Amino acid sequence: MNTESYDVRAARHLPWVPESGIQLRKAGVHFDAIRVADRLGRELADQLAQLTAGSPGPVIQQANGERFVYFLVPVGSTGHRRWPTDAQQLTGRKRLQRDSYVGVPALEGATWPLSWRYPPGVDDHLVHPLLLHLTLCVLVGWPPESP
Repeated sequence: MNTESYDVRAARHLPWVPESGIQLRKAGVHFDAIRVADRLGRELADQLAQLTAGSPGPVIQQANGERFVYFLVPVGSTGHRRWPTDAQQLTGRKRLQRDSYVGVPALEGATWPLSWRYPPGVDDHLVHPLLLHLTLCVLVGWPPESP
């Protein structure tokens, strides 16, 4: 977890962050998510952190398998634009004919294989979807749509 100048107690009030361990949270309730694999996901998270003075919003990383990175975004904020194939939308939209879930780790303690690359902040803001989209498009060389 990126713990530079971070107060764990400040984000404890978020109802979707578990007290300990990991819990699955249904996308479309508290947040939607964009999932990006491995090195690209980590590079994207770090680029967003640079663009936002170290506060990109909550980003979860996975340490096993395809080492996915999950960017938590506002509910309903991703469906109106096309995303590069490197990104998978995890939403609560019914047209997908299935529910999507995201594993959310506690702010501290044993949460392997998930951890916070960038934990939620005091102000409850999520990752800005347009900034996420544009930054990803630039990284993969994919022409972004007009906002």
